[in-house]
Amino acid sequence: MKKALITGITGQDGSYLSEFLLARGYEVYGIIRRSSSFNTGRIDPIYEDPHVPHRRLHLVYGDLNDASSLNRILRTVQPDEIYNLGAQSHVRVSFDIPEYTGEITGLGTIRLLEAIRESGLKPKFYQASSSEMFGKVLEVPQKETTPFYPRSPYGAAKVYSYWITVNYREAYNLFACNGILFNHESPRRGETFVTRKITKAAARIKLGIQQDVFLGNLDAKRDWGYAGDYVEAMWMMLQAPTPEDYVIATGETHTVKEMLELAFDRLQLDWKKHVKIDAKYYRPTEVDLLIGDASKAKKQLGWQPKVRFEELVAMMVDADLALERERLDGTRKRG
Repeated sequence: MKKALITGITGQDGSYLSEFLLARGYEVYGIIRRSSSFNTGRIDPIYEDPHVPHRRLHLVYGDLNDASSLNRILRTVQPDEIYNLGAQSHVRVSFDIPEYTGEITGLGTIRLLEAIRESGLKPKFYQASSSEMFGKVLEVPQKETTPFYPRSPYGAAKVYSYWITVNYREAYNLFACNGILFNHESPRRGETFVTRKITKAAARIKLGIQQDVFLGNLDAKRDWGYAGDYVEAMWMMLQAPTPEDYVIATGETHTVKEMLELAFDRLQLDWKKHVKIDAKYYRPTEVDLLIGDASKAKKQLGWQPKVRFEELVAMMVDADLALERERLDGTRKRG
C-alpha cells in the first residue's frame, strides 16, 4: 500500500486529492496546523462516507513554518509521495500580508525539500505551482517555456518555490515535479475567492438573503477548470517515468463578467442589478490575461480536462443554492 503525504489537505485541492488517492488504495496522511478551531469541513465527509476507507486517512499536526515538525513527520510516515499544496493562496490577501505569504508559500517549500534531503528518503515530490507566476504575460498562451513575470507577493513566492524545486531535483536527484496549475474551482472553493463569491451571492440573492455583491475587476480574463480534474494531473505527474514540469489548463479564457452572466442567468437573475464595484478588491498590480497550453501534459501524461467552464459554473451555482437553502431551513427551524 502506497503512502502519500499532503500539505494543505484541508483546502479545496487537498480534499479532492485525498478522495482520489484513497480510491486508488493509498494510505493518506495530511498535515494540519494546530488552531483554536477545526478547519476540516472539506474532509469531514470522507470520514462519514461508508464507501470510503477512512481508516486509511490520517491527520497529523505540523506546519510549513516549522522545520522540526516536517522532519518528524517524514521520519514517522516515510511517504512514497508528497504533495505540497499548503500555502497562503489568496492573491489579493498576499498584498496585505506579503511577509507571511513569502514565509509559507515560498520558504515552506524549501523546509519540506530540506526535510526530504536530510531524511535520506526518496519520495516523489509534487510542488503546487501557479499560473500567477506568469503574471504580466510575455506569451499567449502560456506554456512550460514561457518566462515568469509575477505581479503579486503570492506569484513571486510561487516562482521561488518553482525554481527551488527544480534546483533540488537537479542538485540531489529528487523525483520532483512542478504542476503549473491555472485557476481551478469547485463547490469546495473558499468563499473569499471571486468564483465562489459570485456563485454564493447568486444563490443568496435568489433566496432573498442578500441584495448585492461587491467585486473588483470584472474584465480580468482567466483559464478556469475543475479542481477534481486537476488533482488527477498531480497524481499523473508522479507516475511518469521521469520528473518534469507541466502546465495544467483548459486552453480557454473567460472574463469575470462572463462568469457573472452564467451564474446569475442560471437562477434567472440580472447580475447588473446586484453587482457593485468596490476599489478595495482591485490589486495594486493586476494580471489581465491568463490562458494555458496543456499540450505537453496531454501528450506525455494523457491528461485533459473533462468539465467545461459552463458545466463548472452550473455545478457551483447548484451546490451553493442547495447549501444556502439548507442553512435557511436550519435557521427557520431554530427560530
